[in-house]
Amino acid sequence: MTVETFKKEIAAAVKAYDKFVMCLEKSPEEFECTVNSLMLKAISAYESRSPGMRHGLALDKQVTIILIQSDNARPLCGIYFNLHSPYQKNALPSTVKAISQKPATEED
Repeated sequence: MTVETFKKEIAAAVKAYDKFVMCLEKSPEEFECTVNSLMLKAISAYESRSPGMRHGLALDKQVTIILIQSDNARPLCGIYFNLHSPYQKNALPSTVKAISQKPATEED
């Protein structure tokens, strides 16, 4: 299994990236190189997975690639865009601290 095995899926992802995804960190050409590199990692993870495991996964900030065992020799391939915004603000101000709660006991 090689990156060429998933040429169709990579081409569709690159086309969607160029048309629909705005990314400040990568050009479409850089994205394609990243997808090829991540595909190699996903293939390696898939081929070296433990017995009983069905997935090979590789990701970075912008994209996730997952290979899933199927009934055929060729695994299913999913390429997903991770939603991320460099402008996203934290939900809570930095002055707010989380409240630690003690677990309930049977005596309570």
